[in-house]
Amino acid sequence: MPNHLSCKKSLRKAEKANAMNRSVRSAIRTSLKTIRAATSKEEALKEMPKLFSMLDKAAAKSRAGFSQNRAANYKAKIGKLVNGFAVDA
Repeated sequence: MPNHLSCKKSLRKAEKANAMNRSVRSAIRTSLKTIRAATSKEEALKEMPKLFSMLDKAAAKSRAGFSQNRAANYKAKIGKLVNGFAVDA
């Protein structure tokens, strides 16, 4: 346990950041699973705006290890995946 006041504060900040990062990462992964498990293009398209919004917010605040570039890569991969779905299926 830290003795200095500033170290105690940095520990509190780190715990708070870890909790937020874990929450954001979990929400993004859940949304990704929903899209990947979708049986039709409509289901995937319904979830895409939610995922893109989460990715953009995470990248803007540098949360959960997401930079602008990493978020863009995720969005491109999901776009390719959804475009690969058959329209009727």
